[in-house]
Parts: sequence; C-alpha cells; structure tokens
Amino acid sequence: MSEPFSVRITVRGYETDTQGHVNQSVYVNYAEHARWSLLQAAGITQAALIARGVGPVALETTIRYKRELLAGDEVDVTCVFEWSGGKTFRIEQVMRKADGTVAAELTAVGGLLDLKSRRMVPDPQNHFKELASDPALFGL
Repeated sequence: MSEPFSVRITVRGYETDTQGHVNQSVYVNYAEHARWSLLQAAGITQAALIARGVGPVALETTIRYKRELLAGDEVDVTCVFEWSGGKTFRIEQVMRKADGTVAAELTAVGGLLDLKSRRMVPDPQNHFKELASDPALFGL
C-alpha cells in the first residue's frame, strides 16, 4: 500500500485556546482541509460535484486526542478513504507533528448527498471514481 495522502498545516496562534493549545474544533477544520485537498489533488472540484448534483457530507466524526498542538507547530494531516460498498464510507486521518508524534486521530463517516432528492447516493465510490483524474488517491 502506498503512503496516505497528506497535507502540512502550521498551527496559527488564533487557533489556540487559553491553555495555549489548539482548540478542539480546529482539529475538525484541519481534517476537512485535508479531505478537500485530497479531492483537489485527485482532480475533483467543488464545481464538478455540484454539476453532477452531489455533495460530500459528514455523518459522524470521532477525535482521539493524543498530544497537544501549540502555535507554530507543523502538523501533517493524512487522509485515507475506506469503502464498504454501501452508501457511506470511512475516512481515517492522523495528525502527526513534524517530529513524528501523533497529536490526534480522527475517524469520520461520510457519504455523498444527492442535492436534488436530499438523499444519500447508493454508490459514492463510483461517483468519486468517475469524477477523479486520479482515483488511486481514494484507494479506487
């Protein structure tokens, strides 16, 4: 298996709380940024999704905090899609400091929403495969 898709983020001071570490909601933003970066790297734009009449949705997010992130820290956020063959898929993400220390692990359950019917599409992996110029980034 190849290395997971990854994007590097530098923690900004305004993302920290009064304890000096990254606010819990920012971890979700980092994860979302990595997911959209993966879509872009695979050749899928937001406009292409809308033109197809679908949009990605988050259904569940679980974060396991391991070590704190502080302003100025650099963190690599990975993104691996896991396909079940149903309407949903899992995204496993690891947030790792530049020194290799795992700061957090995030697991998300997502799907693709049909923007007209407001229902989940039955085969999200096929939509990603057809839209992507590099479907291998999704493990397809």
